[in-house]
Amino acid sequence: MTRWEDSFLRVIRKIFKDKGSIRMRNIRTLLVIVSLFSMGSAFANPSAKVDKTKAEQAKNHDQAAASQKKVTQVASQTRTITDDYRMVLKRIENTKVYNQQLRDFIKSQNEEMVSIGQKIESLKTTNKDIIPLMVRMLETLEKFVNLDTPFLPEERSNRLTQLKAMMKRADVSTSEKYRRILEAYQVENEYGRTIEAYRGVHKVGEKDLTVDFLRVGRVALMYQSLDGEVSGLWSQKEKKWVELPSSYKRTITKGLRIAKKQQAPDLIPMPITTPEVL
Repeated sequence: MTRWEDSFLRVIRKIFKDKGSIRMRNIRTLLVIVSLFSMGSAFANPSAKVDKTKAEQAKNHDQAAASQKKVTQVASQTRTITDDYRMVLKRIENTKVYNQQLRDFIKSQNEEMVSIGQKIESLKTTNKDIIPLMVRMLETLEKFVNLDTPFLPEERSNRLTQLKAMMKRADVSTSEKYRRILEAYQVENEYGRTIEAYRGVHKVGEKDLTVDFLRVGRVALMYQSLDGEVSGLWSQKEKKWVELPSSYKRTITKGLRIAKKQQAPDLIPMPITTPEVL
């Protein structure tokens, strides 16, 4: 029995002590006591109500936390789906651009194939015209070398031999053949405006002498023995070598030094044959 219940019973006993008679005043007092007892009963166990409130708050908090966790999960999933969607859209756009580039590339290749086909057909006609021209160019070059001043005979002869062999090769393109023939013409053209000194063997009488040759363009071709005692000049008019007097020794020596870049360029007297008037 609680403290409130015990107090209430004592009050009741006191009210009804007077032979069980009930006065009006005592009835009012009884009603007030009942009311107070009811209020006391309400506050008799406050800790239970607090515990119940705390339990409800904890339950609400757990439910709110669970709801927030669910919302967070849904938001994360939504963000992931959105990112994946954007990535897919980007890939689709890149694929469209790539496909357009492929279409342009294929179109360009088809046009190039048509152009190559046309060039091949044109090349067949061109070869029919250019190959005979190259053959005639080689023949003309060979005649020119044979009629020219006989300098560097082995080098020039070997060049012609290689060009003739090249013309018979199927693994060399027509354009390469034409380029090399033009290159040979350019080399021969350079000979006419350069000065050159080179060493070789020359037959003087019955002897083979090692001599220094001096070529001044195509104007003069001379030689001098290593001791400087024998000198000669090619006569284009007579098509033979003629011996020069010793007075040209210093002239040829000076020309050889200039050609070898051992001396600065200078004017030198040359034994030049008068050109023949046709």
